[in-house]
Amino acid sequence: MPKLSDLVSYSDTRTRLAAFKDAPGAMNGLQVSNNGKVTRIGAAVDAGLVPFREAVSRGIDFLIVHHGIYWDMPRPLTGPAYERITTLVAGNCALYSSHLPLDAHPRLGNNALLARSLGLRPRRGFAENEGGPVGWIAPHAGTRAGLRGRLESLYPRVVAIEFGSPRPRQVAFCSGSGNGAMRSLLESGVDTMVTGELREEWFNVAQEHGLNLYLCGHYATEVHGVKALAAELSAKFGLPWEFIATENPL
Repeated sequence: MPKLSDLVSYSDTRTRLAAFKDAPGAMNGLQVSNNGKVTRIGAAVDAGLVPFREAVSRGIDFLIVHHGIYWDMPRPLTGPAYERITTLVAGNCALYSSHLPLDAHPRLGNNALLARSLGLRPRRGFAENEGGPVGWIAPHAGTRAGLRGRLESLYPRVVAIEFGSPRPRQVAFCSGSGNGAMRSLLESGVDTMVTGELREEWFNVAQEHGLNLYLCGHYATEVHGVKALAAELSAKFGLPWEFIATENPL
């Protein structure tokens, strides 16, 4: 039976956890321990009471999430915060979180996988961060109409803002919130980006700078990385894994 420490060590190394500067509340890595053994792996986008309860009910004892449990800490362990912790501890379910490292990874990351899901090959990074670029840019040979159609076939809701080239030669990818990547996009010379969500004011910037922006949902664009890491751990350690969907529309 694989040890929890083995899965954690492998995940830390594979995602280059130590290299990435992240928000303090991200606290990437093992956030809650278990009894030291793992029999079933789970993956979810968010650390929340409902996915925790679902994981425990399925016998999952190692749960990988993109958004961890400590974003709004420190605060009293009362109410839902208390319920989250007690659900994990009582269910012997370890919690492992990987935020920016799992956005940026060239094989397991949300952005590289977003590109590959469209049949594109990520070639260069953008949105530089300590530890390396978080986003990826891929060459593109088709039309923006074709790109939009492929996105609409993959995601339940796509907001298309189209003021850029009808035939974009490159496409940038920034999963989740694209707000922090917009300046890098403007500096990159790329006029087309696929992301999860943006603040309202970027619409005017898109008009003024001639950009194509495709908003596919924060949650929806960040399911890829946790699934990929869970699948790789499953193959490496011979354990079953499954994804816990919450149908988050945001």
